[in-house]
Amino acid sequence: MRRLILHSAAALGVAATLAGCAAGADTTGAKDSGGGQATFSFLTFETPNLNAAYWDAAIARASAKVPGVTIKKLVAPSADRTAYAKQLEASGQLPDIMIAVKPDGFAQAGKLAPWTDKELENYISPKSNPIGGKVYQLPYNTQPTPLVYYNKAEFAKAGIQEPPKTYAELLADAKALKAKGVNPFVVGGGGKDTWADMYPLIAAVGTDVYAADPGWLGKRADGQVKFTDPVFTGAVRKVAALASEGYIDPAGLSRSYADSEQAFLDGKGAMYPMGSWFAAAADAKPPAFDIGVFAWPSDDGKPVVPAFTGGGMSVSSKASDVELAKKWSKAFMEDWKNLDASVKADGSIIAIKDYNPPADMGPVYQATVSVYKQAVAARGIVNAFSIEAGDGSLPPGVADKAALGVQDLISGKKDEKTFSAFLDEQWAKAAQ
Repeated sequence: MRRLILHSAAALGVAATLAGCAAGADTTGAKDSGGGQATFSFLTFETPNLNAAYWDAAIARASAKVPGVTIKKLVAPSADRTAYAKQLEASGQLPDIMIAVKPDGFAQAGKLAPWTDKELENYISPKSNPIGGKVYQLPYNTQPTPLVYYNKAEFAKAGIQEPPKTYAELLADAKALKAKGVNPFVVGGGGKDTWADMYPLIAAVGTDVYAADPGWLGKRADGQVKFTDPVFTGAVRKVAALASEGYIDPAGLSRSYADSEQAFLDGKGAMYPMGSWFAAAADAKPPAFDIGVFAWPSDDGKPVVPAFTGGGMSVSSKASDVELAKKWSKAFMEDWKNLDASVKADGSIIAIKDYNPPADMGPVYQATVSVYKQAVAARGIVNAFSIEAGDGSLPPGVADKAALGVQDLISGKKDEKTFSAFLDEQWAKAAQ
């Protein structure tokens, strides 16, 4: 998921519901899961991996553990469920329960109920994304964002024997691929999926900015640094150079997230920087070539992996029964079958104590987890720029503006200086 992350694109269209959830045709409307003593609206989203059947089955399992609850499922009309939650809140309809919605803004306004230390005791990173010292979203899932998935056959065609370990090797590999007539990088971001163009920048900021200074964005919030500072513009310059050298095809920016994923699976590019959830799609329908995975390389070769831990449930402080809504939310998040389904459908790396993924997970998922663990062992996990939540994250709306700016960066309409100045301007506007 782009939960960011996250972050995935919506493939909306509701399928027939399963396990006791009544059917409904309107993907932006409510669906009732059965009678009960309390009724809660639950905002979710749908992607190629997490379809209607996935959500309906998970809802039914949680409801079986918490009798007396009726769930009305709301499906966001796009991948940006946070924006949709804001629309609902503005009209006095903030959902009672939300999943993978950034709590920033809602929490500060008193709209969300904080999770207690006792409620978070089963989570590996219980203090993830605090807002004013309190946690408003269950941190159930860690997502490396991005890793680089690659077509082993195209690498072999270009004479590349192993994935790059340094950034110089990455550039050399991209040059070799292009010389063989192969598009080095598949990058999308069309329509409502502009966020999908961010991954090269997230990776470059991770290796060049956050690896050296994990608190850099907090310093930006305090006014100690700016995006126009050399360290940040240097990371932006790397993305601009990839595009100017023809390693990122600007035409790909017209593709939706789903179309970009399919383009890579169809062999229309050698490397696909994407969140770890892609592993589920790659294993579910293996393409005609083998897929490998590596961390976006740093200059010195030290493993650096941007990642986000969070993505779980938030509960409205105005729910008719906050404690019951919390109980149902934890039942959903901590049900082993639900977690297994999330791993299988979305490549989740579960951040709940004592959980182990299904033993039959496919090779791309296994390779993804291996790369992540290598970075953990090397102390190379950093925040994923623009996907952070809580204290020290981008002001509301700036991540969306950044994605639009990356389109201009890749198309050549902006260079690293004008892009970085654009981010400073957007920050200033959002902070007013």
